[in-house]
Amino acid sequence: MTENQALNPTAGIIIIGNEILSGRTQDLNLSYIADKLGSHGVKIAEATIITDEEAVIIKTVLEYSKAYDFVFTTGGIGPTHDDITAASIAKAFSLDLEVNNTALTMMENQWGKVKQDDNRTIMAMMPVGAKLIDNPISGSPGFNIENVYVMAGIPEVMRAMLDCILPSIKHGSPFNSQTVKCYLSESVLAKGLKEIQKSHLEVEIGSYPFWTKGSFGASIVIRGTNNLEILKTVKQVCNLIKTLGAEPIIEVA
Repeated sequence: MTENQALNPTAGIIIIGNEILSGRTQDLNLSYIADKLGSHGVKIAEATIITDEEAVIIKTVLEYSKAYDFVFTTGGIGPTHDDITAASIAKAFSLDLEVNNTALTMMENQWGKVKQDDNRTIMAMMPVGAKLIDNPISGSPGFNIENVYVMAGIPEVMRAMLDCILPSIKHGSPFNSQTVKCYLSESVLAKGLKEIQKSHLEVEIGSYPFWTKGSFGASIVIRGTNNLEILKTVKQVCNLIKTLGAEPIIEVA
């Protein structure tokens, strides 16, 4: 890891929802968050999918909050009985839960007057002292407590919320990547890639196998914050592939 990378803030992502774990709903949020944070120089250190259970949410949020600069959660802030993320995070930080009047106003500006017995008021329940995350899509905001940012699970809404968060958090040197594909198996490439990685510690080299057109292949991804080092590494990877009798295919980023 380079000095620049060491200065890059870290983040953990928590995807909350039984529907994700059951396979009924496919998560579309993790890849978007990782891509956006990477372009802002925030390194994703860990990500997990957990159930809608209070004890699990509390334990995971507290562990991530202590381990990383930022924590981003998605899911569980809707109006139904299983949307318990806000209450669980309030309990994690020993905070009371209350109707946030600013959040309620934001919702009413979008929907019109919300009656007191309307289930949608549940989405205005926030930990005391929470900072709101704007939701230009559907009105009901997310919130921020300490270094934890709580967002909706609906992909379009989550993306809008994340775009509102990014300008306000600490950035690092942006992560960039380059991919080189070839029709060689990973076992053939392994030794050479290991040696290249040893001589280019400023980048991360990942090897990802694929099967297409009846042949094995590998996508070699070179990632880091130093563009010159990335280019040098790409050149060595291409040379390795050629010496092994295949043709490198550089994918346009």
